[in-house]
Amino acid sequence: MTRILITGAAGMVGRALLEELAEAEVFATDIHRPCPLPDGIAYARMDVTTGEPERVIRKVRPDVIVHLASIVTPPKGMSREAAYRVDVEGTRKVLDAALAHGVRRLVVTSSGAAYGYHPDNPVPLRETDPLRGNREFAYSDHKRQVEEMLAEARRTAPHLEQVVLRVGTVLGEETENQITALFHKPRLLAVSGSESPFVFIWTRDLARILKRAATDGPPGIYNVAGDGVMGVADLARAMNKPVLRLPAWGLKAALAVARPLGLSQYGPEQVRFLQYRPVLDNTALKSEFGYAPEKTSAEVFDLWKRQAGL
Repeated sequence: MTRILITGAAGMVGRALLEELAEAEVFATDIHRPCPLPDGIAYARMDVTTGEPERVIRKVRPDVIVHLASIVTPPKGMSREAAYRVDVEGTRKVLDAALAHGVRRLVVTSSGAAYGYHPDNPVPLRETDPLRGNREFAYSDHKRQVEEMLAEARRTAPHLEQVVLRVGTVLGEETENQITALFHKPRLLAVSGSESPFVFIWTRDLARILKRAATDGPPGIYNVAGDGVMGVADLARAMNKPVLRLPAWGLKAALAVARPLGLSQYGPEQVRFLQYRPVLDNTALKSEFGYAPEKTSAEVFDLWKRQAGL
């Protein structure tokens, strides 16, 4: 039986994956114990910013590591340096321990954000397109750095199989984060001339993809998104809400004033986040990895919308 160690197992995706792997030999790790923890799954505390990855991985000796630990939505007051210690330095510690202790395969959840938010991004983006994560967005910048680290490991340590998943916006029945906060507003905000395209992946689809990646799926790099794209007009129609469209310069000016006054947690750099959202091509996921998402982007959003009472 394959022995699988999961980092970040207490998060939304980690808990969904534990349910999918309930019959495997699984070690769940996180700074908090996953709740609920399925019967038969062991738990070990692991803070990836410390020496714990080396200690725990040396003790468990997993065949496969699924590395989910990352800061997607920083808690209030978290500095960029603290997020970097988790995202980049934490991944380095997990990777080094995997190489030191004979791990066969490393599965990493990257993000479509690693491509960056750029006006000249191809639409859709394929796995061969360059990674240009924006420095002004911590998560995007960190995912780019993580992918560069993994690319170097593929060159120097080809015996460690890798599955790298560039994931779109994850939505499930209980998802609430900085993106879904936008959907709760009375009006949806849009930048004039941009539809702010979103590609969604259902939490359960992602868990099943991770299960395949950790067991019998092929190594490689894969975009992960449901079929189809939803622009701001599509989202507004789905929720029967109006759209507030502002010119980019006006929105930047408003945010430049609002953030110092504590009226917004976002600064003018966030305008790019709305303007140039990466649209992911999932062809390789379906044809090479062998998984077709059960729910389209529109179906995933409808599921979340109904659960959220919208």
